[in-house]
Amino acid sequence: MLLNMIRLLPKERFRCTLVTFKIDETLDLFKELPCPHLVLPLGRTYDWNALQTARRLRKFIREGEVRIVHTFHETSDLWGGLVSRMKGGPALVSSRRDLGILRLPKHNVAYRLMNSSFDLVLTVSEEVRRACIRMDKIPENKICTLYNGIELSRISQVNGAGQQLRNSLKLPPHAPVILTVGHIRHVKGIDVLVEVAAKVIPEFSNAVFLVIGRNSDPAHFLQIEARIAQLGISSNLRFLGESENVLSLLKMGDVFFLPSRSEGFSNALIEAMACGLPCVATRVGGNAEAVEEGHNGYLVESEDATSAADRILRLLRDPTAAKKLGATGRKIVEERFSAEHMIGQLVQHYDRLLEGRRN
Repeated sequence: MLLNMIRLLPKERFRCTLVTFKIDETLDLFKELPCPHLVLPLGRTYDWNALQTARRLRKFIREGEVRIVHTFHETSDLWGGLVSRMKGGPALVSSRRDLGILRLPKHNVAYRLMNSSFDLVLTVSEEVRRACIRMDKIPENKICTLYNGIELSRISQVNGAGQQLRNSLKLPPHAPVILTVGHIRHVKGIDVLVEVAAKVIPEFSNAVFLVIGRNSDPAHFLQIEARIAQLGISSNLRFLGESENVLSLLKMGDVFFLPSRSEGFSNALIEAMACGLPCVATRVGGNAEAVEEGHNGYLVESEDATSAADRILRLLRDPTAAKKLGATGRKIVEERFSAEHMIGQLVQHYDRLLEGRRN
């Protein structure tokens, strides 16, 4: 989403540079960055190397006449934000992407100390906004929600490749396909998806559950595999790993299921909606801000495999109604979660900050 912001900001108005503490330039995502980038290797945030890195960052900001520093994630928020703060320096914007589930107690203290330095805090959902106000004591007039935006034109260009893609995955003919997208770790609830699958398969014995995302927690994955074997449903679950073909897979599917235990705001969820999939999602984080109960999908409580299976079965039993819900989801993305809408709001925020500094 950060790279999309950089790529889509009006080039005639904004000159962007990506500053990062580490980057894997072998990944496809970073092979063709949409702007110049500066890598400032940072291990500890309080040793001699950190001091030298701080000097380089401040020099870059001054010599580059940087007018806005927009930080993402804890280290850039706290360390980078502090270093970037200088008299007569740039406006400082913080982007909060989750509910703070990975924070340590020291991060909470540091955020409360740093928050007065930020000119603006942008949250990825209203739920994250409320959490930041509650946890970090940010004044309400200094914090706004900026939803992630999807490039609908890019999604429209993707070929679902229907039967051809099904054949390549060796899916049974006419098998219902339920997908989820997310790295395999406890917070993503893939273990709950397994329990849901076990409740769906007795009625739809050929149903296939596809999990797209890398194995980020091998120990947790071993537990998941053991449970699948115990339930005897190995042939109904496929773990595809990371894929550059996510949109085509979504377009091939029948239902999208997001079993997360925590979310800030799920890109995968709005991508599935943009692909016309009816969605079942847990009522956590910003999910309820995208899925409207009974309108474009269903919401269930986290850990409630029985309710999730019931909603998926409803959709599989009535493909016509499911298709209608999926079409409604696509319209919601067009109205509220398009890239154009996101960039338009971001430009307005930047303009207000720049105008305030001129005054």
